[in-house]
Amino acid sequence: MSKNRLFHITSLAEWKEAKTVGEYQPEGFARENFIHCSYRHQLMTVANRFYRGQNGLVILLIDSSKINDSVIEENLEGGTELYPHLYGVLSIDAVSNAIAFPCNIDGSFSFPVELEV
Repeated sequence: MSKNRLFHITSLAEWKEAKTVGEYQPEGFARENFIHCSYRHQLMTVANRFYRGQNGLVILLIDSSKINDSVIEENLEGGTELYPHLYGVLSIDAVSNAIAFPCNIDGSFSFPVELEV
């Protein structure tokens, strides 16, 4: 995996909409003005904390070298671990892949085989 790789979890419906308009802007963007992203090692923590039990999700693999807007590492909840936040909309050209991300029977998530090292 490239060190320029960022990850973002979203619904398949939002991703399909983004592909029709050429850019991705999640539902909460108008309120927050940024897109929550993760590094690979943070992905399962984020998935199991915020998306537990949800189906119809995809993981967007983002090449940060193709992003024109600012990516700032920060933790807005006061923790010590920094997460990448994209302050701008995401061009679909920066997304190299969208991987189906179903939850397990118990509602938890596991790494998709496409992301296993």
